[in-house]
Amino acid sequence: MNGTSPVSKPTPSSNPLPPSFIGVFDSGVGGLSVLQQIHASWPEAATLYYADQAHFPYGPKPADELHQYVDSAVQMMIASGAAGIVLACHSASASSLLRLRASYPDIPFIGLEPAVKPAAEATKTGVIGVLTTQITSQGALYKSVVERFARHVQVITQVAPELVELAESGDIESDHANAVVRGSLAPLIEANADQIVLACTHFPFLAPTISAITGAKLVDPAAGVARQTRRMLENRLTPGEGRVYLTSGDPAAFLATAARLLQQSHLDVRKSPL
Repeated sequence: MNGTSPVSKPTPSSNPLPPSFIGVFDSGVGGLSVLQQIHASWPEAATLYYADQAHFPYGPKPADELHQYVDSAVQMMIASGAAGIVLACHSASASSLLRLRASYPDIPFIGLEPAVKPAAEATKTGVIGVLTTQITSQGALYKSVVERFARHVQVITQVAPELVELAESGDIESDHANAVVRGSLAPLIEANADQIVLACTHFPFLAPTISAITGAKLVDPAAGVARQTRRMLENRLTPGEGRVYLTSGDPAAFLATAARLLQQSHLDVRKSPL
């Protein structure tokens, strides 16, 4: 991704948050792949993106620990005016989606489940691959979708934390990134998987590198999540403007990576109040 204009430094903003917005949550920059789709399909919607980089990565951590982090961010977003919240993180969805819906029944939550169903329906070789994280692969949600939709095909589950790290650092095109991606794909290529499910929102940023190595079709649920978000929230969201990015980590580091991934140099990035 060359040609991006110089990145502005994050500066403290006195602008208030939009009075009504879509909250989008992830452990880091991965959920920006979902946010892109929301902005593309619903450009007039105000959004607040929350990156919990202070606790990144989520994949190896226990579900109860993750839920504490997710719930704290959710409480802040609800108190700030969220009309609904998208868990743009498979790990957060695995650990918290059902618990959040039970705790906050008046708030719509849109979560992510691995897109196993369309992959299983489309495969010609009878083999699909799933690139994912540890907690997602061990969760009841993943086991449920495989049991419901993929009993007739072979599913190769490949836990790939190294790909999460690549995307989080913005290293998506280097020779190093190519070598790491190739290693992660090797079991899927060997098994002749012709559909690869991207079951982590960090992975779409590596899609060009993945596609250059394998001819398999990549299955990304982000566009469907964006459509579902609009269906669920269109009548709840007060029209307004604003695209704000919060991080519990380093705002300057977030801005540098987000600007590279989104190819935008001017983003309203702020330090999380939590």
